[in-house]
Amino acid sequence: MNNDNANIFFNPLISAIQKVVLYETRTRLYLVGSNNRETRFRLLTIDRTQHDRVVIDENPNELNALEIRRFLISLGSSPRVTSAYGVLGFVRFLEGYYLLLVTKRKCCAHIGMHLIYTIKDTVMVRVNESSTLRTPHPYEERYKKMFQSIDWRSNFYFSYSYDLTRTLQYNESAPRYVGPNVDLEHDEPLPDWNKLTNNVVAPDERVNYAFRSTPRTRFVWNAFLLQSMRGIMLKDWLLEVTHGYISQSCISVFGRHVNVCLIARRSTRFAGTRFLKRGANCQGDVANEVETEQIVTDGQRMCSFTQMRGSVPSHWSQDVVKMVPKPQIQLDICDPYAQTPARHFERLLFHYGAPVIMLNLVKKREKRKHESIISKELVDSIRYLNQFLPPQHRMKHIHFDMARKSRAGGNVMEMLADISESIVQQTDMFFKARGSECTFQTGIVRTNCVDCLDRTNTAQFAIGKCALGHQLERLGFVKSAKLEFDSDCVTMLENLYEEHGDTLALQYGGSQLVHRIKTYRKTAAWASQGNDIMQTLSRYYSNTFSDTEKQHSINIFLGYYIPSKNHTKQNQPIWEMQTDYYMHYKPLSPQNETRLITDWVRRKVRTCLPYSTSDSNKIVKELFRVHSKGLEMIDAYANYHQSFKWTDLSEHIAFEISQLALRYMPTFRTNYSPFHRQVKERKAQKNPNLTGQSSTSSTNSNSSSSTSEADDSSTDEDLSAGYSIKDTNQTESIEQESFTLESLFPPMEEVYGCKITNPSKANMAIYKKYVQMGKMCSTLPSSMAPRERDNEMSKLMRGMNLRPLNDYGNDTYLSVKSPTVSAESRKIYAEYCKVPRNFNAVPKFEEIDVLYRYVQML
Repeated sequence: MNNDNANIFFNPLISAIQKVVLYETRTRLYLVGSNNRETRFRLLTIDRTQHDRVVIDENPNELNALEIRRFLISLGSSPRVTSAYGVLGFVRFLEGYYLLLVTKRKCCAHIGMHLIYTIKDTVMVRVNESSTLRTPHPYEERYKKMFQSIDWRSNFYFSYSYDLTRTLQYNESAPRYVGPNVDLEHDEPLPDWNKLTNNVVAPDERVNYAFRSTPRTRFVWNAFLLQSMRGIMLKDWLLEVTHGYISQSCISVFGRHVNVCLIARRSTRFAGTRFLKRGANCQGDVANEVETEQIVTDGQRMCSFTQMRGSVPSHWSQDVVKMVPKPQIQLDICDPYAQTPARHFERLLFHYGAPVIMLNLVKKREKRKHESIISKELVDSIRYLNQFLPPQHRMKHIHFDMARKSRAGGNVMEMLADISESIVQQTDMFFKARGSECTFQTGIVRTNCVDCLDRTNTAQFAIGKCALGHQLERLGFVKSAKLEFDSDCVTMLENLYEEHGDTLALQYGGSQLVHRIKTYRKTAAWASQGNDIMQTLSRYYSNTFSDTEKQHSINIFLGYYIPSKNHTKQNQPIWEMQTDYYMHYKPLSPQNETRLITDWVRRKVRTCLPYSTSDSNKIVKELFRVHSKGLEMIDAYANYHQSFKWTDLSEHIAFEISQLALRYMPTFRTNYSPFHRQVKERKAQKNPNLTGQSSTSSTNSNSSSSTSEADDSSTDEDLSAGYSIKDTNQTESIEQESFTLESLFPPMEEVYGCKITNPSKANMAIYKKYVQMGKMCSTLPSSMAPRERDNEMSKLMRGMNLRPLNDYGNDTYLSVKSPTVSAESRKIYAEYCKVPRNFNAVPKFEEIDVLYRYVQML
């Protein structure tokens, strides 16, 4: 995008602190951080005598192992020791601060040579010593338990060398600005990398730069906890953690592994639980906003596609006072000029470019207005804001009622496949390979239903399936981008998106998915409907009884609510507050709004369209040139393989991913290609209940989705005339046919050019002779008398005349004579031996002539 120079490489800095040891004394906390090899050390000292304050003293020098050993000896009495892998930050309630450390981790994925870890356990250490003269505050333990209810062991991720808060396209872009406080509107960017000489000797000389990325704070879940550490000198102490879902699997294309990684980043802005966080706040931050990135790589080439989900960007909510499964939707604030959607959509244009495509899955026509209220609000906002955008960059809106199409007997997945193909063609995807032209994703698809859970996840899988086909086609593994359902490749991706949807549904809705991908494919078993009912009841119970407490924990965790001892009407204990409205809704002052309402897209964003302003103007904290790619601070190869320590093969992430992929492979296979449909062995069932369709239901009804959509029976207009509905009945059982060698394998004549036939009489006679020769060598016992042995041999040799194929005579190595070498050849060889053996140096002109004459004699 902003660097086409193949000789310039930008390497992210690898954290110099990957292991931490905490030493506790009565008056001090000592944090000793080291690199992965434990050869370089850093030291932080925290004063425990300062009440209600965190005083951190950092040793500016880097220490070696001997200096650290001397320091530990100077501590005297044995301190309490805690081993960890990173510092999450500090938190304070009412009685001093607590230090949070990562004590257990597990490698869950890798992007190229960058390892990604998930947190498995943490520890919370008291920093400030509590005074024995005063009694602790009665609310301290309650706030502490509320904070600890956020389970660090589930779906929190970090990396020492890769910025998980950014997309692959951003991380691979060239830096354009350096500094913590960059103003894109007024500051001057760095020189053009394509025109920079870099003071190199040779024009093709490799130039390496090291940079420290600037994380996107929207996806850093411990940003509030790290505020006490912002002033320290070494930034490697700051371990940014994301929340959401990360998993990786692989496709084996006849022995060559292709890794597929799914990364979901959950936003910290307007974060909360279902029903308590709906719509958007005044800053344009929407509820349940998740950025999902699908990365495909074969080790050298990489390709990524990004999409997102989020609530409808307007001020709407649902009344949760009445304990009903589906509270009525209501609009809270009238926004005639669509200012809140404008802030949301401008941020999408800034980070992803144009076009921004809204895939709206909420209902459009209902007998009793419910979902259609927010659908109309979204359509009106887009129509109004598009007036002030250039025609080629205007936002697009696609409406698709999945539940209605499914009940009408249509093939929902086929319709979504048509929509997905159109979306991928418009946005394209990021692709980077050595020696190939780099392509970029311009724009993003934003999917939403009411909750952005069940229907949204199925639609995102359909888009991801289409994108995966194009990614594999771009990498050269398939000729056609269309992938077949029930193939190993799609089954693997379906399992990833099912886990992706379940994880996000548990975080936001309190239960796993209710309606799954198989529900809309109509391949779900009849018994799974009982599980859907249980998930619905679990979600209802969570929304009614536990979501309020969970929302309080999120507000404390993210720093939206800061406990205070001075309780007033404006600062009550969080459990006594009737609402958290003013924590998430911060009205913008009119003095801060200098732009016109119609000028809702900044000039800098408009000039970069259709490309992403964020990717085209990458901002980094640090940037400097390094003269060796083998330095530890940028050596991703050594950080990945860790050749300095013994590693069990079963613990290596690449091995785990390859073994994990075997779970998706069926035991019965008809084709070993991961892109062909595998025929599943099923027996014809006479009972229709076992085929996924009730015997009492009509063919136009879907019993799985009717539980939540029973009140909607009106018809909907067709999506477009170009979408063809294929009447395929996917619930019919597949009768198992008898398999033969001819049906499973190609004929021998086609592969080898011959076929098996009955042998002729002459060939059978020859075969019998070979059998007799085998008996001569193996069946005659060694204890047999010589005369008897000769008789038996003569019987077996009857009719057989053995003769050698060639008579070698007395030809031995002693009779071989060395060839004669002419004097001219000896002279050429002698001149060649005088040539220097420095093969890296460019030969001189006279030497080239000698070498040329020597090659001619070969």
